[in-house]
Amino acid sequence: MHVINQKGSSGDAPFFIRSLLLPVTMVSLLTIAHYFMAQGYDIPSVLGVLTFVGFFIVALCERLWPLHPEWNSNSHHDFQVDILHFIHNGFWVQAVQTVARVGCAVIAIHLAKFFGGTMWPNHWHWSIQVAMGLVVGESVEYWLHRLQHEVPWFWRFHAVHHSSQRLYWLNAVRFHPIDVVFTTVGRLAPVAMMGGDPMIIGLLTLFSGVHAVFMHCNIPMRVGPLNWILSTGELHRWHHSTHMEEANTNYGGDLIIWDILCGTRFQPKDREPPAVIGLSNMKCYPMGFWQQMKSPFRWQKILQDNQ
Repeated sequence: MHVINQKGSSGDAPFFIRSLLLPVTMVSLLTIAHYFMAQGYDIPSVLGVLTFVGFFIVALCERLWPLHPEWNSNSHHDFQVDILHFIHNGFWVQAVQTVARVGCAVIAIHLAKFFGGTMWPNHWHWSIQVAMGLVVGESVEYWLHRLQHEVPWFWRFHAVHHSSQRLYWLNAVRFHPIDVVFTTVGRLAPVAMMGGDPMIIGLLTLFSGVHAVFMHCNIPMRVGPLNWILSTGELHRWHHSTHMEEANTNYGGDLIIWDILCGTRFQPKDREPPAVIGLSNMKCYPMGFWQQMKSPFRWQKILQDNQ
């Protein structure tokens, strides 16, 4: 049975941190972002500043109110590795998004000509468009994420993300670049191809970036009904379980709607999410940055080392 560390119990954190920090932060950042974008400010600059603010808020709250105090320790020396992932994937995401934008724009133009106008309701209120964009994007991201777990060739890339032995704010960026291609393009391409405004795509990017940090945070959250809407940290910690029957659940990146519909939502009431996470069946998995970059292409050697 999974037992929560009593020092990191949710009772140690104020009610605002436990239950309101996630929704208040997300709504506030999206509202501020929309205001500045509507005023004509550069979209990438707005996204960069507000994403940093989101990262900072989560990192600070982890230090003050940790769910598991031991997860605030760099005892595995993974902070250095995750920093390299952060820098490397930052450049990689920008490159992928640039290429994807061009491709999606071309497709959007052709679709608009075919249908006699844009397929995306750009005249709707921005908040409704963001909600709609999350649902549309999740319909692609859910299945891509599920394939990454259920198809061995995809898993060899996704295993990098699951190699972390603790969950904290920076773990949200521990991904192999091939994984980044799937998550970035899969999440945003449908809206872009349907002719979504760059401002809406920017807001979706901000939501997904900051929400990913909350999903992996070391904060004792209890968000109640939101666990039936968002893919929260309470749900996502089960996804990082060392038991594969638990890890192969809660695939949602932003929303949990497709897990509900497909029967993969998992949140047992009789125990807490695991405090021990990682790849228990791969004790010899490489933990260095460059070794992880090469690991999908040395997969047979890794499997042999773990026999």
